[in-house]
Amino acid sequence: MAATLHPTVEAVTERIQRRSAPVRSRYLDQLRRMGERAPRRHKLGCANIAHALAACGPADKAELEGQGALSIGIVTAYNDMLSAHQPYEHYPELIRQAVREAGGVAQVAGGTPAMCDGVTQGFAGMELSLFSRDTIALSTAIALSHDTFDGALALGICDKIVPGLLMGSLAFGHLPVIFVPAGPMTTGASNVEKSEVRQLYAEGKVGRRELLASEMKSYHGPGTCTFYGTANSNQMMMEVMGLHLPGAAFVNPGTKLRDALTRAAARRITEITSLGNDWTPIGEVVDERAIVNGVVGLHATGGSTNHTIHLVAIARAAGIQLTWEDMAELSEVTPLLARVYPNGLADVNQFHAAGGMAVLIRELLGAGLLHADVKTVAGEGGLARYALEPRLVDGRLAWAEGDGQPLDRSIIRTVAEPFAAKGGLVLLTGNLGRAVSKVSAVKPERRIVEAPARVFHDQAEVQAAFKAGELDRDVVVVVRFQGPKANGMPELHKLTPPLGILQDRGFQVALVTDGRMSGASGKIPAGIHLTPEAVDGGPIAKIRDGDMIRLDTVAGTLEVLVDAAELAARAPAGADLSCYQSGIGRDLFAPFRAAVGPADQGAAVVGGPFGMAA
Repeated sequence: MAATLHPTVEAVTERIQRRSAPVRSRYLDQLRRMGERAPRRHKLGCANIAHALAACGPADKAELEGQGALSIGIVTAYNDMLSAHQPYEHYPELIRQAVREAGGVAQVAGGTPAMCDGVTQGFAGMELSLFSRDTIALSTAIALSHDTFDGALALGICDKIVPGLLMGSLAFGHLPVIFVPAGPMTTGASNVEKSEVRQLYAEGKVGRRELLASEMKSYHGPGTCTFYGTANSNQMMMEVMGLHLPGAAFVNPGTKLRDALTRAAARRITEITSLGNDWTPIGEVVDERAIVNGVVGLHATGGSTNHTIHLVAIARAAGIQLTWEDMAELSEVTPLLARVYPNGLADVNQFHAAGGMAVLIRELLGAGLLHADVKTVAGEGGLARYALEPRLVDGRLAWAEGDGQPLDRSIIRTVAEPFAAKGGLVLLTGNLGRAVSKVSAVKPERRIVEAPARVFHDQAEVQAAFKAGELDRDVVVVVRFQGPKANGMPELHKLTPPLGILQDRGFQVALVTDGRMSGASGKIPAGIHLTPEAVDGGPIAKIRDGDMIRLDTVAGTLEVLVDAAELAARAPAGADLSCYQSGIGRDLFAPFRAAVGPADQGAAVVGGPFGMAA
């Protein structure tokens, strides 16, 4: 199945390995020192052990008092407000039973926050969203800091939760860790219908009652939202990076297959600790090849732009230095093989039914675009194991060959007949700095925009200008002071409906910002994550109303068309940011705003290992 590795994939991987070698080698040295061949709790004092076992039942205590029983930690991001995480309520008991059957004991080691960007979108809470990733990383580290566990299961799905869990787990790189998903909610109202009603509401053609009814039909039950945003991009990445069991990503919650996969993950973690013959520490699973595989998967599916930040931060947590240039070079050779909303009409359930991850991985392996010879939590066989599909055969879980070809070519294509020759993400450079753009959902005729700037310092100002009719023209909307240092880099997804209306009216429209857009954002050409940000005096702070801006995702450029001498002479604009600094918990995150790094370095507060600064 696997072909000779594509020369560009090989060259980029080797470049990352060379660049990362000093820090990565120190990371791996520490990992191996920590990988002891004895249950970790045995080095603790008797009082320490008694505290760890105090709440266990008699049978579990007896097991852990012995010399050989395994102790597995569960780090859970459960809450029942976030639909994707609600199914996790019952996972701990399911896991405990499966681990007992395998001769071990599982305990909930700790919980992490899990906020819903869908709830906070457009409101103050969204300013804590990106910072929640690093908070989750810290929470994961605290959960595992008891140092009594021989392996861990990470229960998380959504936008910042999976990256945070992974970053925290990589600080314990000697432990095997398996990520356990819960799957997408069943299909409700189509994503296209939902988008249309939102746009009608923005135009004042339907009221709040109609809008709420549409949203409730779309988001209607437990499970992940069904569009292909950051949460479902997470699931794709965990699979292509070998951190899920094969085929686990998009099985619906509450099904027999879903429960079987969860029990299998619990059994598997007991097989890959340092006490056995198949030690699979997460710090060795997440190597340079796995990071490259994650990037390729992101490009091939038109995944979330948020991962141009998260993947950089995840890599750093493993002592690996990934750059936007690496990602851009891989995009040039990775074909777009999936059309899932907002890149198409299908949702993730339809993607899964059409062949899903098994077909995607098979195609990319066959073209030499993925590293096949990687270590995964599934064991021998490398990434080829992930081209198999999980099934229940006489009530027992098994993996088997699927059809091998896409069952619906409007959703998944082969490498020989892709939707596009290049991936869905583009690096933009020019006199405004560096930015990224998601083009997989942008029509080809919309991918170059040259128009006058209209500058705003807050997304609410954009909404007001739209309602006043001030944007009914060709325009590049510039929203600045939205970077990580300014206000935590909130998503500006609520700008999608008004900008979409302007585009539908026939205007050339684009967005330029040092903030983020949702992974669900689609048809508007945008240069986002612009670095350096305005609060650092970046060139975006020098743009004035009426300046001509050229955003060219074909050439990969973002320019303000102002004479270089004039631009250099302009003083950067300032802004009163006090409105972002208090209320809704924002006061507590002042140290994060002060310490956070730039977007192209992962917008991280917590640094990488061995002085690899954020």
